[in-house]
Amino acid sequence: MAGRAAPVPGALLCTLLWAAAAGGGPGGSPAPGAFGRVYRGAVNISSERVYAFAYRSEPGQVDAVRVYVNSSSENLQYPVLFVVRQQKGVLSWQVPLIFRGLYQRTYNYQEVSRTLCPSEPTPETRPSEQIIFVDVASMAPFNIAYELLVTRLESFQLETNKAFNFTASPSQPQYFLYKFPQDVDSVIINVVSDAAYPCSVVSVQDIVCPVYDLDHNVEFNGVYQSMTKQAAITVQRKDFPGEQFFVVFVIKPEDYACGGSVPSSVHGNVNRTWNLQRTKNLQVKIVPSIKKSVYVQAMFFSFLSFLSFYLGSVVVAFVHYIRVQRKASGGRLTPEHGSGIMTSSRPISASTPEGSSYGAIDESSSSGGRQMSSPERRPAAGSDTDSSVEEESDFDTMPEIESDKNIIRTKVFLYLSDLSRKDRRIVSKKYKIYFWNIITIAVFYALPVIQLVITYQTVVNVTGNQDICYYNFLCAHPLGVLSAFNNILSNVGHMMLGFLFLLIVLRRDILHRRAMEMKDIYTLDYGIPKHFGLFYAMGIALMMEGVLSACYHVCPNYSNFQFDTSFMYMIAGLCMLKLYQTRHPDINASAYSAYASFAVVICLAVLGVVFGKNDMWFWVVFSMIHVLASLALSTQIYYMGRFKMDGPDSDLGIFRRAVMVLYTDCIQQCSRPMYMDRMVLLIVGNLVNWSFAIFGLVYRPRDFASYILGIFICNLLLYLAFYIIMKLRSSEKLLPIPMFCIVATAVVWAAALYFFFQTLSSWEETPAESREKNRPCILMGFFDDHDVWHFLSAAALFFSFLVLLTLDDDLDTVRRDKIPVF
Repeated sequence: MAGRAAPVPGALLCTLLWAAAAGGGPGGSPAPGAFGRVYRGAVNISSERVYAFAYRSEPGQVDAVRVYVNSSSENLQYPVLFVVRQQKGVLSWQVPLIFRGLYQRTYNYQEVSRTLCPSEPTPETRPSEQIIFVDVASMAPFNIAYELLVTRLESFQLETNKAFNFTASPSQPQYFLYKFPQDVDSVIINVVSDAAYPCSVVSVQDIVCPVYDLDHNVEFNGVYQSMTKQAAITVQRKDFPGEQFFVVFVIKPEDYACGGSVPSSVHGNVNRTWNLQRTKNLQVKIVPSIKKSVYVQAMFFSFLSFLSFYLGSVVVAFVHYIRVQRKASGGRLTPEHGSGIMTSSRPISASTPEGSSYGAIDESSSSGGRQMSSPERRPAAGSDTDSSVEEESDFDTMPEIESDKNIIRTKVFLYLSDLSRKDRRIVSKKYKIYFWNIITIAVFYALPVIQLVITYQTVVNVTGNQDICYYNFLCAHPLGVLSAFNNILSNVGHMMLGFLFLLIVLRRDILHRRAMEMKDIYTLDYGIPKHFGLFYAMGIALMMEGVLSACYHVCPNYSNFQFDTSFMYMIAGLCMLKLYQTRHPDINASAYSAYASFAVVICLAVLGVVFGKNDMWFWVVFSMIHVLASLALSTQIYYMGRFKMDGPDSDLGIFRRAVMVLYTDCIQQCSRPMYMDRMVLLIVGNLVNWSFAIFGLVYRPRDFASYILGIFICNLLLYLAFYIIMKLRSSEKLLPIPMFCIVATAVVWAAALYFFFQTLSSWEETPAESREKNRPCILMGFFDDHDVWHFLSAAALFFSFLVLLTLDDDLDTVRRDKIPVF
């Protein structure tokens, strides 16, 4: 039965063609058509033409047919209508074909060509007959001429690793078929063009008819992205049950979507015929993507690379332990600088003569100042508690003590003993608040961020719009619902090294507590006072930077870049606070004021994202705030927090005090400021900050978040350089470990910044323009330049933290009244 039924389509085809030949008049009877032949004719309201094109389809073969039509008529009231009927679908359009652009502009095309939805390959072993009907009609009361050409496409199926060149225009879109080879699970569709414009769209659609290949409907189905010179889409076999898909290329009638401008000749709402210079030469090449084994290798590489830091830390700690044990057994644990071991019965002077110089002091001055309480009078070290009964406000509340503060902190030469007079428990608890507050901030900040980026990724996956997120599409490896897993994995270094830094700080904290319990004299009265709250906060901030950077790279774009930078601000700010706290433990900012300042900065960053693009008023206000904040902070630092705007005449006292300060420091002592070192630092710092303010006011950079981050980083580097220079100038030395960390920090930061400035995408531009910067992977075929930046910046931040942690280890055996403040 099956063998007899096979010839039926052939017999039906012959019958139809015979009928068309017998009655093929203008009344609509089908006229036989031949592929590759141009048919010319005219239609009107009483006359239409029907053509029948028959062909034979071989078993397992996909046949594609393309229809070219043309009409010289520009009459939009009476267009020529073309209807193509196939076995399983109907495709229709009109000529002139109308496209709509921005502000309801219209563009009319007289020449149109469309690829018909190909017939599905049949499982039969014999060839099958196919027939296509093309109807040409118009409602015009007069004749309208047309041309018709139907061809069979020889190159419709794309091949792996083979480039294919073609041309497309708004009225002549193109699409091709691709089938996954047996051993390929994922491919990357690379599309390039020599010309940026006209703007085009690349779409990947399932094998479903009709194919959406016009500007107004290409976004209805599949995955798509706009394109100027380059586009890349990663496609996985699992997303297409039929293991095949269409690659669709559409040219847009206007270029504004790709960053171009609408030509001045087409401004206005009138209808215009504008089909000149809108063709684009394209080249498509489909290459296999990485295999699953590469994912596993990349994950092992990421974790093992940073686990090596753990191993190195264990080795350093073990070597340090051995050296300490050898020194202890040899009796060589003596303080440096020849100061000798001090007994607890000899208190340390809290002040020095104003004429003293850095490095050493006159022993006779020990009895001249206000003394610190001796170790016997201190509370037991084991009583270090977080009890809320003991607050910082319990100390230094008497007027004579306030007067004593003014005397001590306004001396020309200050020593650490002058600024470490408060009870250690109270100060330590003050800095622990940094740690607990940043954990609270991290939780409340991260949870909405995670929820938002999940929503972003869901929208991308559901709509297929790959213009939402600014990936490096030439090196974006999906995993599960994530579109660029490699950009997320590369942030594991921040979390692992942040946790390692917490472990290192915890070890130091435990050793310090043990020394305090043993009432070790060097812990009590020598070296920099040990307060670890800020270090704990820095470790948490580093881990959160990894989390939020990963969240940002789930869907990087202009709106959520602040997620990637918020904790960068906090890291830079905490590092500056820690550096200042080292020599100013009693007068450093509280956690509440510090985090409130960070909150103001983040608010400004949000306002900059909203208003910083074109609004001049925002930059004027921000620059004024920046300059005034720099002056206010400089005043506080210069006078060690003892500058007070008050006076007996209330309001006039403020101005009188300011005038007196200007007269004293700028006129009376113009040749040499009272605090020369601080003045040099603050002058350079203000020049840098004012330069940033002027730069922002003049150029108004679009990347406002990075602009603020640059301000923080420059101030931190300036302060760190000043600190190291003053440390060396004060005859202090750098031990091998901090020296190694400083060198490693400089080298790794230099390498990291090199990769950071290898721009792979830019949300300051349109998605199509951003894709022009995309580059292939450079590491293991899995990580790109920005991923390497993530790896190196995590290591650089870790070494930077170690610099701050170990920088003053050489002072552990130096009396605090011999450690200068700067």
